[in-house]
Amino acid sequence: MPKVYLSTSQGDAAVSVEVVSTPATIERGLMFREHLPPDQGMLFLMQEERAWTFWMRNTKIPLSIAFADASGKIVRIADMEPFDERQVSSIAPARYALEMNHGWFAAHSVVPGDAITDIPNGREP
Repeated sequence: MPKVYLSTSQGDAAVSVEVVSTPATIERGLMFREHLPPDQGMLFLMQEERAWTFWMRNTKIPLSIAFADASGKIVRIADMEPFDERQVSSIAPARYALEMNHGWFAAHSVVPGDAITDIPNGREP
């Protein structure tokens, strides 16, 4: 499983990521999963940089999401509750989204302006 790093003022944090990049896998995301291991997440490689919205339809795990622009700079972090169908927007243009267990970003002092680095440029396996 590939790793990305979150570069913060407190240092770097490594995360193992499942990479999704096709419309079908992006749409499915973490739906129907029972749990997400610690320090593991799902990295969404979007087709273009623009404002994106996510929701929690059929998603059982409470999550936090970080939206990042094409350079990897985090533009927004939001918390999402299981099964909540309200849309959560990146607000600013984003090329990537990283979903982690709820509270992971806060626990690791990750804030907007920090960066996701070593983003895989290929497609999912």
